[in-house]
Amino acid sequence: MTRSPRSRWLAAAAGASSLALVLSACSSGSDEAADSGASSDTDCTAYESYGDLSGTEVGVYASILSPELEMYEAAYVPFEECTGANIKFEGSNEFEAQLKVREKAGNPPDIALIPQPGLLQNMVGTGSVKAPSATTLANATEGWSQDWIDLGTVDGTFYGAPNSSNVKSFVWYSPSMFADNGWAIPTTWDELKTLTDDIVASEVVDKPWCAGIGSSDATGWPLTDWTEDVMLRLHGTDVYDQWVSHEIPFNDPQVVAALDEVGYFMQNDQYVNGGYGDVKSIASTTFQDGGLPILDGFSCAMHRQAQFYGGQWGPDVTIAPDGDVWAFYLPAVSVDQKPVLTGGEFVTAFADRPEVVAAQEWFATADYANSVARNSTGLASSHKGADPALYEGLAKLAVEIFQDPAAQVRFDGSDNMPSAVGQGSFWVGMTDWITGKSTQDTLDFIEESWPAS
Repeated sequence: MTRSPRSRWLAAAAGASSLALVLSACSSGSDEAADSGASSDTDCTAYESYGDLSGTEVGVYASILSPELEMYEAAYVPFEECTGANIKFEGSNEFEAQLKVREKAGNPPDIALIPQPGLLQNMVGTGSVKAPSATTLANATEGWSQDWIDLGTVDGTFYGAPNSSNVKSFVWYSPSMFADNGWAIPTTWDELKTLTDDIVASEVVDKPWCAGIGSSDATGWPLTDWTEDVMLRLHGTDVYDQWVSHEIPFNDPQVVAALDEVGYFMQNDQYVNGGYGDVKSIASTTFQDGGLPILDGFSCAMHRQAQFYGGQWGPDVTIAPDGDVWAFYLPAVSVDQKPVLTGGEFVTAFADRPEVVAAQEWFATADYANSVARNSTGLASSHKGADPALYEGLAKLAVEIFQDPAAQVRFDGSDNMPSAVGQGSFWVGMTDWITGKSTQDTLDFIEESWPAS
């Protein structure tokens, strides 16, 4: 899922048992409910305020692809059964570009799940985005911290509540491979480097790391995540915030140092790209395929990628500490630091028909967050009303990280930058960098692209 997208919050999850009971009941509806608004044995009390929406359709457009797409479709079922509305979900790996095309052509989606605050600002600037209802704003304000609300706000007006949130600071690995070879999970950045060298010396796998940054028009974004994670680890949140807001230039020496540190791993032919080739093969490998060689047991041992990558392993792969694959927190410089890179999407409406307004209101509730939890693998929410008991596996670990008082959480930097940079020159620059362009030239190029105002 292209999400890099991508702050500053620590959302504490609270129980939502009553809502959970409602959802449990609604999920038992049949196809008949879609015609009548609800089946006879479904308690749809929580949905009565939306009215009878039978015969209507709400289009939702996102950068979310299969298999996560199907997870969201399943999460929408209670709303569909209880209101009679049909939610038509469309995912695209050219989301960022096509959303602009569709808006310019006068055919935007009803709702877009926009993963970049910078793109949200751009879309608001077109005049096509509809400000949400007072109910949506109330639901969002109740459910998320002010930092989340600020991310969905443009020029003082709130436009979009978060859809989901995910931890990006993860490294995927095979627990059995690590156990069989006596490799310990690293707790510091230096230990990660030592582990990498130990894996090389073991000759158990072709390369310690595997990676892929191919993503159609969004090719390059996984390396922006790498850079953001390293910026947080090397320089801390204050410098990170200055970089994202352009208080320091994109080619500042601190950014040069961070990208060179990414290069320590990603530009070393001894370290990458197991299962695919040399460093340059990273550019031609899709992000979806990037980590899959871990499963063959001989190509690579580690893959840095976000929590949502769990959807790429397939239904027959067990994601667990003792399963086929698992993930560990990308360590900081020291054990007493806990920088966390995160991302998410913002529910943005381009239409204000009653069914669209109702859907946007529901998307801002704990009811919806818990429905997503019930129907997904690896997807999490930082909604305060999300029921922690519903989360399993890596999603549960992500929720625990969000709740950790030591965590220093920041939203994906590229997604907070102007879209010309965050969804443009930064992606292009990282692709050029991995295929041979120097660090300094790459960062100079991105700096020159920053809008003048």
